[in-house]
Amino acid sequence: MNSSASLTAASMGYRSIKAFNFFVYGTIAIYSTFFALYLQSQGMSTIEIGALMAGGPVVSLIANPFWGYLSDRFRNIRRILIVMLIGNLLVMQLVFLVHSYTLIYACMLLFFFFQMPLFSQSNSLILNAIEGTGHKFGAFRLWGSLGWALLAVASGPVIGGMGIERLWIVYSVMMLLAIALAFTLPPGGVPVAAPQAGTAPVSRSSMLRNWPFVLFLIIGLVLSIPNSMNTTFVGLYIAELGGKTGVIGWSAFFSSIFEIPIFLLLDRYLRKNVRVMMLCLAVISVLYALRWSLMAVAESPLHIIFIQALHCLTFGGFYYIGTQLTALLVPAEFRASGQAWYALTWGGLSGIVAGFLGGWLFDRYGPQPMYAASGVMALAGVLGFALLYRFLREKTAVK
Repeated sequence: MNSSASLTAASMGYRSIKAFNFFVYGTIAIYSTFFALYLQSQGMSTIEIGALMAGGPVVSLIANPFWGYLSDRFRNIRRILIVMLIGNLLVMQLVFLVHSYTLIYACMLLFFFFQMPLFSQSNSLILNAIEGTGHKFGAFRLWGSLGWALLAVASGPVIGGMGIERLWIVYSVMMLLAIALAFTLPPGGVPVAAPQAGTAPVSRSSMLRNWPFVLFLIIGLVLSIPNSMNTTFVGLYIAELGGKTGVIGWSAFFSSIFEIPIFLLLDRYLRKNVRVMMLCLAVISVLYALRWSLMAVAESPLHIIFIQALHCLTFGGFYYIGTQLTALLVPAEFRASGQAWYALTWGGLSGIVAGFLGGWLFDRYGPQPMYAASGVMALAGVLGFALLYRFLREKTAVK
């Protein structure tokens, strides 16, 4: 293959990644935005919904390391993504067919096994595909935010007109499109570099002996619990304040659309430096505390829509920086596993706590106290990242 053909193939691969991100993020947005309402329509309480959604993070304790290992082992993330997407689609059909809580719960556990690692593995594919090129991560990830925003807001009126019980139709059509696009992706593997003479081989377990990475995961876990509670219960909060499905869709739109300029700005100005990134995460934690405090005093669905715009600075900033920080701290040959561990804390362990704690707080005291508690946890994140930044700065100064 000549150089011109190689460039054309690479360009087509980059376009495929963007289109894939648009539809896979958009499809999961439909699920995340409206599935709690579907469960409520089936007669489930907020505690039952919280317990069911907490099952995903429990499963992710196995699923994220498992799929990350397979991606690193076979060095073909595209193949892994296709398997996960097909499993996702097939199991979700069972979820919508059964109606008892026990059967739904059992099916959802299997669904989460395929769904939870999707984003971390797609991130690994992007990072591997642009390795050694002038392309930036944010230029590809922003298509996921665009898909999340546009498909969530477009599906709101459609689901409102068809009825929430027909959510499966919208979800299935979008997932089929994502699967079709997955077959056009580049493999996304990174060749293993030969070890230099006199150096010990790097093992996968070394990630957990990398204390800056481990502390980043622990502090991020505390910060991510409120974000997971918001993802699960914001739709119910809007409904409690009188909002309809269309309003819930607009909430998802405003929570994602402004991530696009944030990703582009971070692509251009963020320094690839661990200490700088830790300081940025401390600032993002302050913004999280502000966001949850505002949610605690919201009085109408319109207030929530505007507050959700802060999602671009909070989740968007943390997601981008955390992904890049993980890539810096973890060896390239274990990148998929590193991203899986990052996803494990962000959407796994945090989701377990968020599902049960958020469901209990929402059911016992209401959404306002739930968001007030979220603000306190965000302040703990501020303290944690600030101390970690200071320690890293002092260590560098000593050297």
